[in-house]
Amino acid sequence: MSSQHVNRRTFIGAAGAVGLAATGMASLSGCSTGTAATGKGAEAFSKVELPSFVPAKVAAPDLAGSADGLDAAYLRYPKNLVKSVAAPPGDGTAVTALTETFTTPAPAMGRNAYWKELNKRLGSEFKMNIVVETADDSYSSKFNAAIASGDIPDMVWIPPNQGLRRIPDLLEAKFHDLTPHLAGDAVKKYPNLANLPEFAWKTAVINGKIFGVPVAYGRMGQVYVINEDFWKPVGGATFTSAEDFLAKGRELLDVRRKKYVLEPAYVNHVGMYAQWFGAPSGWAERKGKLVHEFETVEYREALEFGVKVSKAGLFWPDPNLTTTREKMAQGTLGAYVQSFPSFLVDVKTYHFPFGIITPFAAKKGATPHFFFGLGSVGYTAINKKADKKRLETLLRVLDYLAAPFGTEERLFLDNGIEGTHFRRTAKGDVELTDKGNAEAVTTAMPVSFLANAPEYLYLPGQADLTRRIHDWQKKLIAMAVVNPTVGHYSDTNAAQGASLTMEMNDGIKDIVAGRKSLSEFDGMVRKWRSGGGDKIRSEFEESLAKSGK
Repeated sequence: MSSQHVNRRTFIGAAGAVGLAATGMASLSGCSTGTAATGKGAEAFSKVELPSFVPAKVAAPDLAGSADGLDAAYLRYPKNLVKSVAAPPGDGTAVTALTETFTTPAPAMGRNAYWKELNKRLGSEFKMNIVVETADDSYSSKFNAAIASGDIPDMVWIPPNQGLRRIPDLLEAKFHDLTPHLAGDAVKKYPNLANLPEFAWKTAVINGKIFGVPVAYGRMGQVYVINEDFWKPVGGATFTSAEDFLAKGRELLDVRRKKYVLEPAYVNHVGMYAQWFGAPSGWAERKGKLVHEFETVEYREALEFGVKVSKAGLFWPDPNLTTTREKMAQGTLGAYVQSFPSFLVDVKTYHFPFGIITPFAAKKGATPHFFFGLGSVGYTAINKKADKKRLETLLRVLDYLAAPFGTEERLFLDNGIEGTHFRRTAKGDVELTDKGNAEAVTTAMPVSFLANAPEYLYLPGQADLTRRIHDWQKKLIAMAVVNPTVGHYSDTNAAQGASLTMEMNDGIKDIVAGRKSLSEFDGMVRKWRSGGGDKIRSEFEESLAKSGK
C-alpha cells in the first residue's frame, strides 16, 4: 500500500441524513450523518479542512481496494505485521467510555483475559459501560441518563439514529471541538486516524467542526444475503424480473415444513425492491429539483411488489423473528437483508453457502441501482472536561483502537491473545478458539463502536469466498448511486428527519402486513411533505445551490 501523502479536499459542511438501514449485528437501523444545530442552516457550515489522508504502511492486499469503497482483500493473514503504536497510549489513569453491543454481552473485566490484556496494551484501565440493547433497556436511555447526571464518560459513542435529541447543541456544550487537533496535517500525530477514509470523516463534521472520531464502516450499503442451497431447486438466485423472483419464491415456499423465503423485515425488503425498480437513494435530482424516493413511481412500485410478496406468504410469519441467521443455516429461510459490513461478520460467524442477490431490473426498461452507505456508524466524542494533555491521551487511545489490518494491534484487537484466543493454522490463517469466541469477539464489538479500522476483506480459510465477495462489490459499485444531499444541510432534517422517516416506515410496515391499504400510501406521503418533507427539500436545494452543485 502506497505511503504517498494525499490531502483530502476541503469539505464544505456535514453530510446530510441518509440511510444505512439495518447496520446489522442485530437491529441497529438507519445511519445518518452529522448535522448542525437547529436554526443555523447551511451558512453555519463554513469550510472545514478534513484530516489529511496518509495511507498506512502495511502489507499490500492480494486484491486491491479503491477510494470508491471497494474493500482491500487478503486471502491469507499477512505474515509480516507492523507495529503502528510505539508505546501504550494511556497515561495510567482509567479511561471511561459509553458504548454498545448487539450480540452476546462480554464477560466482566475481572474474568475476561482479552479485556485485561487490552488494559495492559493501552496503558490504562479501559472501563467500558457496555449497553446491551434489549426491550427494557436502550442506548438512548443510558446516554440520556449520563448527560442528565453530568457524569459523562471520557469517550461517548454518538450513534447515528437511536432517538438522541439536540445532539449538535449537546456537542457544543459538553464535548471537545477536535478540529484544531485533527484537521489537515494535525492528524499526522495520530497515524491510524490519518488512515481513515475521507467519506468517514465527513460524518463527524457538525456545525462546521470535527466533533468526533468516526467509527469506520464499509461504504457498501444493504444487500440481499442468501443461502445458495435454498435456491438451487429453482436454478439459483438469478432473476429476469420481479415477477420471476416472486414465482420462484412461491415454488420454494413450503409452509408444511416451515420453510419460508424471506425474513419479516418488511421495510428493508421494500428497500431492496426499490433498487430493482430504479428508485433513488433517499433523494434524487430530477429536472433541477430534489425528489424524495417516497415521491417516486419506482418506490411506489417497490411497495406494491412488497404487498404481493406478503400476500404470497413468502415472509416468515412471526414478525418478531430473532433467529434469522440460525434459520438461514438450517435451510429453512432463503434470504435476509443485511448491511454489507455486517454481512462480513455473519460470514465469519455462521456456516452455510453464502451468496447475494445482485440488483436486477424489476421490469423491462427499469435501471437497477445499488445504494451506497456512508462509511461510518457514528463517531466518538470526547468529554469537554478533559484538559489538553488528557485530550491528547484519549486521542492516542482512539488511534490505537483504529489500527488497520496488517498491524500487530489489529491482530490483537480482532482476535485477542495468540494461544489463548486464537491460533495460526498450518496455512497461516488466524483461527479463533472457543475462548476467543467467548471473550475476544464479544468484547471487540463494543470496542469497535468507539473506533475501528477501515473495512477489509479477510475470511479465515475462505479464500474463494473472499474473491467472490470482492467481485460482488465490483458489480455493486458499477450500479451504485449516491444521495445528492450527502455533504449538505437542512435545519428541518436535523430536527424532524428521523421522526418523519420513522412514521413513514411504520406505515410501510402496516401496508406490507395488510393492516393498511396500498391506497393509503399517497396520503402518508402528503402528510410527510406537509409535516416537514417539503421544508427539508427546500433547505437542501438552497444548500446545493450555494455550493454550485
